[in-house]
Amino acid sequence: MAGLRKPVVEVRRSQRRRRTVSAYRDGERVVVLIPDQFSRAEESEWVDRMLARLAAREERLGRSDEELLLRSRRLIDRYLSEHGRAAIPASVRWVTNQNGRWGSCTPADRTIRISHRIQEMPDWVIDYVVLHELAHLVVPSHNARFWALVGRYPKTERARGYLEGVAAAAGIVLAD
Repeated sequence: MAGLRKPVVEVRRSQRRRRTVSAYRDGERVVVLIPDQFSRAEESEWVDRMLARLAAREERLGRSDEELLLRSRRLIDRYLSEHGRAAIPASVRWVTNQNGRWGSCTPADRTIRISHRIQEMPDWVIDYVVLHELAHLVVPSHNARFWALVGRYPKTERARGYLEGVAAAAGIVLAD
């Protein structure tokens, strides 16, 4: 039950901080930065809140290639089931070398690579990117048939807008 143990927390108060609270890991310890004027009750509430946020973030970062493959199977069953084996990838994995795209697919060998940069994004955005790449196994180009397959996902436009916003904010130039 070591995973349930509360980490050592160091609270640092700042007179320059007015409203914002942040936290980060420093080895085994968690450092929580809070405004100096917070009461002890507010401090306690924010420490608990920030520990929960860090745990959720670390869980998202821990997403594995195996989890990606399971996610792709679920998406195939839901949105591409009539395409049978044509929609099934040989592999789906996280990669760290994609700076100009969120994901890529090589239909010839049925491999899909998903950028590690989306690991922390909401599940519905990851689902969109994975489904987009799965659709390339059925239709390699970005033609109307391809977009009709991707459009089956109900949050397609929302996810595309989210990704465009992230790219714009980070100054990322994406390949078409």
